Amino acid sequence: MTTIAEEVLLLAYGEAEGRQLIGSSELDAALGGAILAELAIHDRIDLAGKQVTVRDATPLGDEELDAALARIAGEPRERKPEWWVQKFHSTKLRKRLLSRLAERGVLREEQHKILGIFPSTRYPERDPSVERGIRERVQSVLSGTDPDERIAVLVAVLHAAKLDRKAFPDASGDRIREITEGEWAGEAVAKTIASINAVIMVAVMSGAIAGASSTGASGQ
Repeated sequence: MTTIAEEVLLLAYGEAEGRQLIGSSELDAALGGAILAELAIHDRIDLAGKQVTVRDATPLGDEELDAALARIAGEPRERKPEWWVQKFHSTKLRKRLLSRLAERGVLREEQHKILGIFPSTRYPERDPSVERGIRERVQSVLSGTDPDERIAVLVAVLHAAKLDRKAFPDASGDRIREITEGEWAGEAVAKTIASINAVIMVAVMSGAIAGASSTGASGQ
């Protein structure tokens, strides 16, 4: 079974060419948020308060989820959800998830060179049935079926990362808001959206500052 983070990743890459549909900052924040929300769904952590608290440190049997849970349990201080999303948000997490999807035969890893010089990796689908199943479940909810907690979180993560309308261009904005603002996943959805948005905002602002600094330096 795929994790929510893996499902986000499959929907974030074009099926044929295997290229990202959104920027890396948005995608990496979405993956971090998906990890946090899935731990909440499995009652391993609590997102109801201002800080993330551990309810049950028992491993779930998934390498990435268990590593994240161990990090939260081992942190001396309780931290806010966005702090943890920022910690989990990384290119390394994305690459690990892509690699294990490739190892399971869901994706195919292809090495390319841009302009014949710069190395680049694409991840086109090898087994389209996995993403097809995810799309069918999400589309059913977007068409009016009541979502379960897991699908509500998946839609919320896609929405926070601005991936919802790219992956499902015909989806109703009103229906997406109804799902993300509903009670199906409660605090897990609300806190996940807020945390992802906060991390994306920091990444965008950092990039803008870095760009401005670079421009200023080059103009001196």
